[in-house]
Amino acid sequence: MDYIKAFLLGGVLCAIGQILIDKTKLTPARILVAYVVIGVLLSAIGVYKTLVEWGGAGATVPLTGFGHVIAEGVKEAVDQEGLLGVFTGGLKAASGGITAAIIFGSLAAVFFKPKDRS
Repeated sequence: MDYIKAFLLGGVLCAIGQILIDKTKLTPARILVAYVVIGVLLSAIGVYKTLVEWGGAGATVPLTGFGHVIAEGVKEAVDQEGLLGVFTGGLKAASGGITAAIIFGSLAAVFFKPKDRS
């Protein structure tokens, strides 16, 4: 049942993104940034934690989950370190994902050659 919940929640988040791409003039980059900001806002009001508990990876893998991780990291760091945690907490919490993205992006750039769209 956990896989079905993750599939449903992740699918809904991706479908919303696809609808925004198809029906609005928003660029994909703006939609991606909006997803991160929405993840932070939903985490700040306590809603996103419920989504994570229900949907598991369906909530943590999309970019809204990245926003949630950043918000939770900042909240935890502020509790431990005070005001300095505002600047360091998000990066500490998300450092594993950021590092993986850099490494795998670099490997993809080395092993695969992009082609023109023309």
